[in-house]
Amino acid sequence: MTIAEIQQEILRMKKEQDVCILAHAYQGQEILEVADYMGDSYGLSVQASKSKCSGVIMCGVRFMAETCKILSPDKKVWLPNPAAGCPMAEQLDLEGLRTLKAEYPDYTVVAYINTTSELKTECDVCVTSSSAVEICSHLENDKILFIPDPNLGRYVAEQLPEKTFAFYKGGCPRHIVVSAKDVEKARADHPDALLLVHPECRQEVVELADYVGSTTGIMEYAKKSPNKEFIIGTENSIVEHLQFACPDKQFYPLSVMLTCMNMKITTLMDIYNCRRSDRTSGKCYGRRRTLHSPYGRTRRVNIINKEKVELLERIFSAACFILEFIKSFVDQIVGFC
Repeated sequence: MTIAEIQQEILRMKKEQDVCILAHAYQGQEILEVADYMGDSYGLSVQASKSKCSGVIMCGVRFMAETCKILSPDKKVWLPNPAAGCPMAEQLDLEGLRTLKAEYPDYTVVAYINTTSELKTECDVCVTSSSAVEICSHLENDKILFIPDPNLGRYVAEQLPEKTFAFYKGGCPRHIVVSAKDVEKARADHPDALLLVHPECRQEVVELADYVGSTTGIMEYAKKSPNKEFIIGTENSIVEHLQFACPDKQFYPLSVMLTCMNMKITTLMDIYNCRRSDRTSGKCYGRRRTLHSPYGRTRRVNIINKEKVELLERIFSAACFILEFIKSFVDQIVGFC
């Protein structure tokens, strides 16, 4: 089957089976073309809750499917590829969080939405990258424990100097590898371009940006800006999507390192097989287990063997470390020369 034929079959099946497809902005263009909604994780979950469809396919990673199920407890939610997990969301477990809370007993625990549903049950507040500053500013407690991303947490802390923040030593393995040297090189290559970055990037990168915002915020800014050139400091799929949306403008990746392999795991065939499998056997693609949401509702989500997930995450983390070491070594050689 060709890509176009697979897309047409998916469109036919979703209409026949009363499901809507949600695609995170980091998915490939071929997946966005069959999706009903595209955007950030929370925004997609809200769209799902408003949809009249009986089922939802979340093309993203596991915590996004969990969030979708929490907001739509009466809908069936599929994660097309059970191996699609987010290293940042899964790098802190419940035991680790309880240890942190014991170290900071007087702190309000604020969780970035990029966390597992299990972790959310132990937190006081859940925020997105676009709502974090506003929500934290309205908390009565001036002491905040922000998990799991310290880069986003520090960005929020800078906007709220009257509050005291503590952080978990985690972060997005994609955004964290980008440095000020990458910004310097990108600006030298594209001197007329504006730099738009996600607050999951390092502080040294955020401080050099012309705009800092969520994935959706970056896309909207680029579309509305009169400027014609942009350096995109978030996952590189956004460069492609913006180029499709704004053919009269030029978009450049801040770094080739900003490619999320976890998001790229999901394919058109995963979506196709997910729905075909359910139609013929009456079961969702992959194994499922029953979990309890923070709201007391029972939900079902696709999972993969935990040991395999942990192995994949270790491989990804090791690869990121090696690439960062190589990049630093090359930078030193270039500087010496």
